[in-house]
Amino acid sequence: MNNILITSAGRRVGLVRSFQTELKKKFPTSKVYTAEANPQWSSACRISDGYFTIPRVDNENYINSILGLCKQNEIKIVIPTIDTELLVLSSAKNLFSLNNIEIIVSDFDFISKCRDKRLTNLLFNELSINVPGAINKENPSFPLFIKPYDGSLSKDIFLIKHKEELTDSLLNNPKLMYMEYINPNDFDEFTIDAYYDKHSDLKCLVPRRRVEVRGGEISKGRTEKLDFYEILKNRLNFIKGANGCLTIQVFIGKVTGEIIGIEINPRFGGGFPLSYASGANYPGYIIQEYIMNETIDFNDNWIENRVMLRFDSEVILDQDDFIY
Repeated sequence: MNNILITSAGRRVGLVRSFQTELKKKFPTSKVYTAEANPQWSSACRISDGYFTIPRVDNENYINSILGLCKQNEIKIVIPTIDTELLVLSSAKNLFSLNNIEIIVSDFDFISKCRDKRLTNLLFNELSINVPGAINKENPSFPLFIKPYDGSLSKDIFLIKHKEELTDSLLNNPKLMYMEYINPNDFDEFTIDAYYDKHSDLKCLVPRRRVEVRGGEISKGRTEKLDFYEILKNRLNFIKGANGCLTIQVFIGKVTGEIIGIEINPRFGGGFPLSYASGANYPGYIIQEYIMNETIDFNDNWIENRVMLRFDSEVILDQDDFIY
């Protein structure tokens, strides 16, 4: 059996369904499993082909628990989905590989650069992509933007317009980065869904305009292939240590076309279903590469101007289906 496990599946119903669709095309009897610390409360777990309870990522038994599940259930591929598990699972890639199980995650050093936004800025510079200018908090200019170097999901970010807003708690927090404010009147915000093969070569990238965002994730978006697409394709054509899906956040100047890199998340993003619906078949690529041992050709033929309008839906369970 060539089963797949998606960890920390949470609300990623679209991602689970895309893997189910692509896996069953090639292996009709194979299954897409999910795992969570509290899977009974996860909508993605409820629609998967089966789910498991695993310890939280900071538990010493986390890796052994997942490895045991993979062995018991003939799982060949593990797909992590949240930032906090990436480094832990990346450090276990060799262990899983010895058991003929592939964790689709980038190398430890590359993930470390993505998790520390100070290092991410250096990586963007190596890729010839500009980043927001640093602001000296001792002699600041306004407006300015503050965010933690290890944050995610738009948590603990601040737009500071006046000196009076710079409180002591902000000034004395060693985790905060001070940078120039990127004005949305001058720049459009995009997330790039990029796929990197086993050799860290770029095989597909889809820019998604972030029309509306909720809780740090896109809620309304559109795929677009503008002038900056070719520039990004050339500059991102190889990233050492990158594997699988990356989500890369950038700002694009409305008049100048300037590209400003913001962050890189080495995992599937919440808006990936739009790219998948546009023809960026990353679940299929993973199955081809890591189960079927096939090479992936570069894909430019995804659909432009496809729109996604995300909404809340429900999984309704009766008492007999739900166990605390």
